[in-house]
Amino acid sequence: MKIVLLEPLGVSQQVLDACAQPLLDAGHTFTAYPKDTDPAVQIERAKDADIIMVANMPLSGEVIRACESLKFIDIAFTGVDHVDLAAAKEKGVAVSNAAGYSTQAVAELTLCMMLSLLRHVPQVEERCRAGMTKEGLVGCELAGKTVGIIGTGAIGLRTAQLCKAFGCKVIGYAPRPKEAAEGILTYVSLEELLTQSDIVSLHCPINDSSRHMISRERLALMKPSALLINVARGPVVDSQALADALNAGIIAGAGIDVFENESPLPVDHPLLHSKNTLVTPHVAFASQESMAARAKIVFENITRWLDGHQQNIVL
Repeated sequence: MKIVLLEPLGVSQQVLDACAQPLLDAGHTFTAYPKDTDPAVQIERAKDADIIMVANMPLSGEVIRACESLKFIDIAFTGVDHVDLAAAKEKGVAVSNAAGYSTQAVAELTLCMMLSLLRHVPQVEERCRAGMTKEGLVGCELAGKTVGIIGTGAIGLRTAQLCKAFGCKVIGYAPRPKEAAEGILTYVSLEELLTQSDIVSLHCPINDSSRHMISRERLALMKPSALLINVARGPVVDSQALADALNAGIIAGAGIDVFENESPLPVDHPLLHSKNTLVTPHVAFASQESMAARAKIVFENITRWLDGHQQNIVL
């Protein structure tokens, strides 16, 4: 089998070589390329590939259809909306993802954002560097707050566990409640969650029902003192509506790690200029530990698929 990695996995060459060696020993070929989002370049690199590996770089139907030998797409990411699954299904191509690799990393950054916003960390750090005091910036504790978790997969539930450890009341909303959530959170309707929560944290996938779920109308349901955290997918939130709500004091603050597009963002993006908004360039999933776990999972995906026991099945 010809295996082509179309973008780096965020691990050292030594780790990458160690992961690939069993496949090489079995007689397969493995080639790793630097990231290039140009479909023509991707086609040239992968046109004879049996297996394509990507992380969060878009993989279009144009590329998938042009790769005549393609049998398996291995996505080194949890979300898969950047890959044209319809084209893969049309060609009978199997698809797996790297579910579970970043659960702890994303949950920890979520808590980091909550704490930073509650304690005004960016503002007081700026004050300190300028030789000023905390005057007017005394924050709040996370303990005792009601945290609403939208999306109760592995990351949402891990975030809920961490919030409970801080002494929070945790409520949740998901279209399909999970038995694993028992004892961790209490399910409520989406409207109840928005009106009751001091902090709303998004952990849902992007699909037709979740696109712009956090709309102007739903932001208006939240408490004026509430915070919104988005470490899920950018289009779950209407960015302009959120920026307007922040600037108008409809909600108190936001922590945003994901946007409609991958960074770098246009300098005029509304959430780069809204009040009390903590922004990061899609880093929640990226820790040294999660990158190593991801590499292990995606190479194991290939081995299992070759053995006829596909895991982490998307298609």
